[in-house]
Amino acid sequence: MIISQTPFRMSFAGGGSDLPAYYRRHGGAVLSTAIDKFVYVTVSKKFDASLRVSYSRTEEVERASELKHPIVRESMNLLGIEGGIEITSVADIPSKGTGLGSSSSFAVGLLHALHAMSGRHVPAGQLASEAACIEMEKCREPIGKQDQYAAAFGGLNFLRFLPDDSVHVEPIVLPAGGRERINSHLALFYTGLTRSASEILAVQSKALESERKNEDAMGRMVRYAEELRDELWKGNFDALGAILHENWLLKKSLVSGISSDQINAWYARALAAGALGGKLLGAGGGGFLLFYAPPDKQEAIAASLSELRRIPFSLEARGSRIIFVN
Repeated sequence: MIISQTPFRMSFAGGGSDLPAYYRRHGGAVLSTAIDKFVYVTVSKKFDASLRVSYSRTEEVERASELKHPIVRESMNLLGIEGGIEITSVADIPSKGTGLGSSSSFAVGLLHALHAMSGRHVPAGQLASEAACIEMEKCREPIGKQDQYAAAFGGLNFLRFLPDDSVHVEPIVLPAGGRERINSHLALFYTGLTRSASEILAVQSKALESERKNEDAMGRMVRYAEELRDELWKGNFDALGAILHENWLLKKSLVSGISSDQINAWYARALAAGALGGKLLGAGGGGFLLFYAPPDKQEAIAASLSELRRIPFSLEARGSRIIFVN
């Protein structure tokens, strides 16, 4: 039996520039972090040669090609595994439509566990590249590739997406006390709304191909990611609040469906209560609201969003790892 533990992520700036429709023409950049919320994937040998996969439903089939779960099917096909195993997964938070990169974390964790079951140790870059290939090419999901790299590498990183499809991962080394400072100033709230990230990203990709104003906005978001990297290096942590805010205003202007009247109202309430900036995580439409605010303002912010559930979390230094081998 093998168990992998893979973190979810949140992006602070540049999200959307990791879509092929943008980075293959202009190059993209995202500043993101892994967080201490995880998906756990268990892979164990099965008594017979069949295959059993348990997630929100349970599939029992004779061979991998018969699976309905696309990520599991394509991961097993990629690694040449037909059957004889059982796969289960659990997550710390809702696993779909929440803006924390859950599907990519699952893909990275599954590949990690399958490689380990086959006796292979693979580096983070390979896990991320394989997971991106499975989701974007094999499963044809209209998504970007920041999530796979955030999940595989862990930590706080500046990710550069190059037109040749390569990805450069640059860890952000914070001044002393920086991690604690950022943790104390971030507040995360679950809206209870979920949405299809693929649908929103498909519309966004199409808009990037056809509308110059969206390309210009995305270019500014890439520059925000670069600016935030530089400010964090210098220890100017409050820049995170300002850049979150400006990045969010730009992002929700790209296409309809990223925000809503209800989300805008929650956001306005949080700013009025003392938040310096924030954003809706992920593609948009629902999921988690993140705010940057002084610790002494966070109780008032939580009171202003009393219908939302606050979720405690911290930045996570480690990426996907194998936590159990029997």
